[in-house]
Amino acid sequence: MPRCTIASFRFGPTDGVSVVSRMWADALVGLGFDVDWVAGEVEPGWEDSRPLRLVAGLGLRSEAEPQDGSLPDSGEVRPDPQEVTDALADADLVVVENLCTIPLNLPAARAVTTALRGRPTILHHHDPPWQRKRFAHITELPPDDPAWRHVTINDLTRRQLADRGLTATTIHNGFRVDVEDGDRNGTRGSLGITPDDLLVVHPVRAIPRKAVDRAIALTENLDATYWLPGPAEDDYGTELACLLAAARCPVLRHTAPSTADMYAAADFVAFPSTWEGFGNPPVEASLARRPVAVGPYPVADELRALGFRWFDVDDMDAIRRWLKRSPAEQKSWLAEERRVAVKHLSFDRMAERLEALIDEAGWMP
Repeated sequence: MPRCTIASFRFGPTDGVSVVSRMWADALVGLGFDVDWVAGEVEPGWEDSRPLRLVAGLGLRSEAEPQDGSLPDSGEVRPDPQEVTDALADADLVVVENLCTIPLNLPAARAVTTALRGRPTILHHHDPPWQRKRFAHITELPPDDPAWRHVTINDLTRRQLADRGLTATTIHNGFRVDVEDGDRNGTRGSLGITPDDLLVVHPVRAIPRKAVDRAIALTENLDATYWLPGPAEDDYGTELACLLAAARCPVLRHTAPSTADMYAAADFVAFPSTWEGFGNPPVEASLARRPVAVGPYPVADELRALGFRWFDVDDMDAIRRWLKRSPAEQKSWLAEERRVAVKHLSFDRMAERLEALIDEAGWMP
């Protein structure tokens, strides 16, 4: 059976790239591939039965990249080009998840690029450098090769790649639509939330662009409890602690038992991000029949065009009016949101698009 290797900086249980990677892995298995993983690191909680090879130096760098891509003086290890080549050598197809897209480790991107020249490869782009101000000066990513295919997770990035001379295909993220509802009462009980308490969940890792301050403000305006289940990253811990200490609402920092339990326990979902390459939580919330307030990131408008009626995070009047609707009206409204998600963003729809791409390239098993 042909092998597909999925390579990235790291794999973990909750970050968006990893979640999408696992969906692609399942789709590739359905197309007849054996799938394995190559990464620089894995996070606690990552569980997958498929083989994983760790390659020193492929992980996320702890400091921002200098403009020349040189190694910061932090004792970090450069990847050995031969080890990278060996890790990818047996693959009939390689999917590179963001490692050759966002410059979080230029030596790793260069080593992977060299190893894959002339080989069947999909570069799966989540966050190209020009979409982040601190990386706008880096122009060597993404690389290109006649043997490769480029895939973006949104049309905005596809058009931006075209402006730079790269042809890409958009494959929106896919979601399981047949997941059972979580345990609302049990999860709320473990959080200390009573049946009458309004609970707002902000299902993200805490970093600046996730706009924790706006999520807290939304929760305060609703006289609700704010739940942030994800960890702080990118040296955001101190600022986060200050924001949470100043919050004029109860704050919960417990991890969620499961994604399904998290949405089941919540009454409202906050997602006020200033930038996202896609933004899985609003779609997940729609599938879980939960209302969601979304921030002003451009791809949200692209997804709204599919038919979603997500609230603007600052439109408190609309949010309050919705919360005052009858349970029957709310149920009908949320059922339509779920229908849109199932129609346009299901796992099956994503797998069909991936199959068409691989078939066109002549890489089908």
